Amino acid sequence: MSDGLFDRFKTWYEKRHDYARGWKARTGGQVVATMCTYTPEELLIAAGMLPVRVLGAHEPQNVTEPHVFGMFCPFCRDSLAQGLLGRFDYADGVTLTQSCIQYRQAFTSWRMHVPTVQWDYYLPMPNEVQSPHARQAHRAEVQAMRTFLEALTGRRLDDAALRDAIALVDENRRLLHQLFEYRKATDPQVTGVEALYASITAQFVDKREHNEELKRVIAALPSRALGRREGVRFMTIGSENDDIAFMAMVESVGATVVIDDQCSGTRSFWNPTKPNADPIAAIADRYCDRPACPTKDYPAHTRFDHVLGLARDYRARAAIFLQQKFCDPHEGDYPDLKRHLEANGIPTLFLEFDITNPIGPFRIRVEAFLETLSEEELF
Repeated sequence: MSDGLFDRFKTWYEKRHDYARGWKARTGGQVVATMCTYTPEELLIAAGMLPVRVLGAHEPQNVTEPHVFGMFCPFCRDSLAQGLLGRFDYADGVTLTQSCIQYRQAFTSWRMHVPTVQWDYYLPMPNEVQSPHARQAHRAEVQAMRTFLEALTGRRLDDAALRDAIALVDENRRLLHQLFEYRKATDPQVTGVEALYASITAQFVDKREHNEELKRVIAALPSRALGRREGVRFMTIGSENDDIAFMAMVESVGATVVIDDQCSGTRSFWNPTKPNADPIAAIADRYCDRPACPTKDYPAHTRFDHVLGLARDYRARAAIFLQQKFCDPHEGDYPDLKRHLEANGIPTLFLEFDITNPIGPFRIRVEAFLETLSEEELF
């Protein structure tokens, strides 16, 4: 049974639109819908804005078909549906940093057809971040976004304001790391569902509030006893996944999700900003250095060893690929990453995710996977 320690994160997640509306009414600041975790939220925070990550609703919808192809990934279609259905009618602006071409089309359709959006900004981040020219190019693009925001708000984003925003976001990243450390323990004091509530809400809650709540929760963890056995320790791998029902199901059948490589989790906060006298360079370089999304992980596949390292550090017994249907970047990586993990003793299970997910059939497949793992341990 839950002791309610993570209830505030849960409430924030379930009522995220209410939270954003309340923040806007309380502060008078602008709210910005952000469509990728490569968006440099430090700039938006320095401008007095609240970045709010666009998440899926996991509800059937029929409003996106005139705008994007049905073969685009479910997250693209679900994100666009949120805009078209008016769920983000409180958002003053919408931003996207270049990731995949399908999501760029979802963003383009959003800014053209969501009437409440007053402004938009597309940040053309280099995809080949391993190129020796990538950092200089991205620094120029981040500076261009700074100039745009200054003109938009009539507010100078000086270096001191940027450094304050960097410090605030880095504190959030440090605290999330501290929280995730508790998942390394046997029978961990933090479940996968709770960790997801904490990491995903960091993407739309005011960082000052989020940091204070993280501190409160972390202070209570050393004496916490959940009284549940960990079962099989799983890692999850994929793109965006905030399907709480799926995570809860996995942890109800004799398993615990102890770590992830997803943009709804560790990829968004894993690396801090490196010291640099130029805050624009510091911000730009931090996003180039981030644990890579498959759209930004070539020609060398840096994420393969990173994922394996996470699995080992958190003693994951196996990994579940949560594959967004029609997600070309992750589908391209999957065969080689699967081989890399399995060659290093990490069995894998592949599940294909859609806007809504069949929890019953998924439960059967997860239980069968657990049975296979238990049989392997007998031999």
